[in-house]
Amino acid sequence: MATLYDTLGVHAHATEDEIKRAYRKAAMKWHPDRNHGAEEMARANFQEIRDAYAILSDAAQRAVYDAVYAEQMRSWEDQQARREAARAEREASARAADEAAYAEMVALAMRFADEGHNRDVLFGVLLGRQYDARRASQIADSIAALQAARREAAANAARQAPVDADEHAATADATAGDEGAATRSHAASSKDDAARDSGRGRCATDNCHEVHGGAQPAGSLGGLWFQFLNSLRF
Repeated sequence: MATLYDTLGVHAHATEDEIKRAYRKAAMKWHPDRNHGAEEMARANFQEIRDAYAILSDAAQRAVYDAVYAEQMRSWEDQQARREAARAEREASARAADEAAYAEMVALAMRFADEGHNRDVLFGVLLGRQYDARRASQIADSIAALQAARREAAANAARQAPVDADEHAATADATAGDEGAATRSHAASSKDDAARDSGRGRCATDNCHEVHGGAQPAGSLGGLWFQFLNSLRF
C-alpha cells in the first residue's frame, strides 16, 4: 500500500528538510521536459510528486494525512486478517475433505484386497468410483504390496513353526538328560557319604574296644603291683 512518503522516497518520520530535498530530486527526475518520448508517464509521476509534497510540506495537512493513513492502515490490516482467516479456513476444509476421500479409497481397496483380488481389480474399483486416476494407481500399488508382504510373512511363520517345535523338543530332551545325570550323580555322592560314615562308625567302635580292652589289663597289673609293694612294707 503506497503512501505519499513512498512517492517522495522518504520514511514516515522524515524532517521538513528531508522532504524538501526528496521532492526536488524526484521532480528533476520526472519532469516532462527531461523525459522525451515518455512525457505522459513523466507528467503523471510529476503530478503525484507535487501532490505528495503539497500535503507533506504543510504541518497541518501532514498531521491529518498521518491520522487518516493510520486509520486506513488499521482497516486494511483488519481486512487482510479476515481474508487470511477465511483462506486458512477454506484450506483446512479442503484438506479435511481430501483426507476423508483418501481414507475412503484406502478402506475400499483394503476390503477388496482382503477378498483376494489383485492390484488391477483394486485399481478398476477405485476408478469406478470416479476417483483420481493417479491417486487410485498409487493406492492400488500400495495395498497390493501390503497384502503381498502379509502373505509372505504368514508363509514364513508357517514354515518356521515345525522348526521351532523340533528345537523345543530337542531342548526338552537335553534338559531331561541333564536332570537325570544330576540325579544319578547325587545318588552316587550320597552312597559314598554313607559308606564313609559307616567306616567311621566301625573305626570308632574298634578304637573304643581297643581302649577298654587294653585298660582292663593295665588296671589289673597296676593293682597286683600295688599289692606287691604293700606286702613288702609289712
